[in-house]
Amino acid sequence: MTPRGPSKASSDPARTPAPRAKRKGAPGAAAEAPAAGGSTGDVPPSVGDSLRRLRSERGLSLEKLAKASGVSRAMLGQIELGQSTPTINVVWKIARALGVPFSALLSQQGASTTTVLAAARARILRSRDGSFTSRALFPADLPRHVEFYELHLGPLAEERAEAHPPGTTENLVVTAGTLEMTVAGEARVLATGDAIVFEADVPHVYRNPGTVETVMYLVMTYARA
Repeated sequence: MTPRGPSKASSDPARTPAPRAKRKGAPGAAAEAPAAGGSTGDVPPSVGDSLRRLRSERGLSLEKLAKASGVSRAMLGQIELGQSTPTINVVWKIARALGVPFSALLSQQGASTTTVLAAARARILRSRDGSFTSRALFPADLPRHVEFYELHLGPLAEERAEAHPPGTTENLVVTAGTLEMTVAGEARVLATGDAIVFEADVPHVYRNPGTVETVMYLVMTYARA
């Protein structure tokens, strides 16, 4: 998440083209429908509560937030009521429109100082086609300036991310497979063990050119106000 997301465009050398859905935005599908293979259990119920609270604090109606975010009023209402599971990209769009970090929408108050993030209860966001997943590796208790994610990208899949807020940086390491990372139109190929640091306030694309899943760990740092 992604990611405000990896903009997170990937010039390709000749190769078998990756199957790709038409989507833009930081990590996740642009469509507002629930992600394929997703369930309401993937996103904590606090997303709807946080969305309602942040929207109210800013005096925004559903109509105004819909215009600012590009997410339909109906979808925003369904998210607030816990009736729809947003894709990663939809959460990013809402966060950008509200001017808050991605984690602010996952916020759950009252977390203890020491927190075990059990894999069985992981909060996983998916792209619409399910080829890209993002798992938050930090307690979503309060908005924060540094976030840590585990990312999975399927074989020959691609995830496009829009520019994050100015000053956002991403530090990513590939732990399995291969990644073609394109930042502002310049592509670099990373093998297992390679890492990359880049300014994420420009469009960027994650692409898996291989036939096995790519696993990455991402530290996203937002500029302090």
